[in-house]
Amino acid sequence: MKEVQKGITAADDYVFQLDDDLKDCAERELRETSAVRKAAIEAIRQWLAQHPKILATRLDANFILRFLRNKKFSVPITQECIERYLLLRKIRNGEMFMNLDMKSPAVADLLDLGYIFALPDRDHLGRRVIMHRPGVFNMQKHKNYDMLKVHALTYETLLEDEENQIRGFVYVVDAAKIGLQHLTLFTPQEAVRIAKNAERTVPMRHKRLIAFNINSSLKFAVDFGISLVSEKFKKRVILCTNLERANRYIDSSLLPAEYGGNMPMAEMIKLFKKELEDKQPTILHNDNMNLRLDMYPPEALEGSLGAINRACGAQKDSVGSTFHGLQGSFRKLEVD
Repeated sequence: MKEVQKGITAADDYVFQLDDDLKDCAERELRETSAVRKAAIEAIRQWLAQHPKILATRLDANFILRFLRNKKFSVPITQECIERYLLLRKIRNGEMFMNLDMKSPAVADLLDLGYIFALPDRDHLGRRVIMHRPGVFNMQKHKNYDMLKVHALTYETLLEDEENQIRGFVYVVDAAKIGLQHLTLFTPQEAVRIAKNAERTVPMRHKRLIAFNINSSLKFAVDFGISLVSEKFKKRVILCTNLERANRYIDSSLLPAEYGGNMPMAEMIKLFKKELEDKQPTILHNDNMNLRLDMYPPEALEGSLGAINRACGAQKDSVGSTFHGLQGSFRKLEVD
């Protein structure tokens, strides 16, 4: 099968158009040079063209580079990640990663509530800051997979920006109003699959997570959630009892006015929705990517970590076994 037959976007000639600071950052942190980048993009395109399970995918450099940058230009690990990503889009009939229409009622409502949105200004290291307010999720009104769609829409949109691919992301989580009822949204098995598949497969550089207003009665749930992520990311998680303590780790001027910043949250949400709108044609066009699903075991299409690993020829699993820590003691977390 020829490349052109598989490409839902063209195999373009990439030109690095970012500033020297980003160029230096990419080389220092990601091992990215002009020669390495050109050879790696070509290697991935050839692999995609020859892969018997991949029917259609994007071939543009922006798409391929988000995976190469996330995996520091290791071609074999990038190949695995791309296949996992294409498969993840199809899990449970595309409930999480397909039809990411910002105007669908449930998604539009969660966006308007400020469930998740990117702040307009970058932090002092040039990283994009994503604010997450899970407590506004209405369990009577929204379904559990509605929240996953909003996350997917947010991440897919932000990854279209090369600076975000290189700099990475900071997450600010207001955990106010989260109660025991929220723990019923997903079974433990679903939580494991979502957390580990997402961290390993979605090509985002997670630089820091700052959470505050954490209900002490939910510490066991927080410990469980943290146990699902890699040791590398665990070291980047900061848990705070309140906003005042969280401000030690994030410039409060970046936050909405309701959290001590300068711009009202409604205005930030409006600006972020404009970002989403600008990228909607691309995000919806991604649904044309496709696999030979008959060549994957049914368990993989349900999100089974083991089945996905085997189907995609996984390298050493850096995030550990599926239920590691569930029956043992969780890592002791300090809350500031």
